[in-house]
Amino acid sequence: MVNEIGSAIERWHAAFTTAGRTSERGGEFPPHSGQCLGCGPDNPHGHRLKVTRHGNLLRAHHTFDLRHEGAPGIAHGGSVATVLDDLAGMVPYLVGWEIAVTHRLTVDYHAPAQLGTPYVLTSWLERREGRKLVVHAEARDGEEALVGSAVAIFLSVGTDHFRDVTIPAEPPDGMIPGEPR
Repeated sequence: MVNEIGSAIERWHAAFTTAGRTSERGGEFPPHSGQCLGCGPDNPHGHRLKVTRHGNLLRAHHTFDLRHEGAPGIAHGGSVATVLDDLAGMVPYLVGWEIAVTHRLTVDYHAPAQLGTPYVLTSWLERREGRKLVVHAEARDGEEALVGSAVAIFLSVGTDHFRDVTIPAEPPDGMIPGEPR
């Protein structure tokens, strides 16, 4: 049995619309979903980003841990890309209060992201061209050294984009949500 996602997307969009219109400083954004790999508070394997608004910027503080390891002591490049993409993906709510999806993500790795080191993640809109949004995101350490940066192109879509998406009523093959597959 499957549940339609339409009403869930509508509620999600409404929550982000409200968050995008919060105060110029410090308004916290809701997670994309409870299980979102980047910001979901219910995903035991995720990054659990807490995103706040600072004028035209979005920020999150993050420390990679053993769940995110690639080479010994270093965050996997995919983990760095995940947090940059997730934070950048909230920027469309600052500029048009709309749903947008990642079309392209280009990540530059400037230095190893070390496990146990606190990083400040920041994202902002560079420009808009019709339904295309060009967004930047970066990760800096406590001394403001650039560790990773990304340029993302997001495409604005309506809720119909998700019309044919379904959510399984039961986890596939008896999988427990949050457990490894």
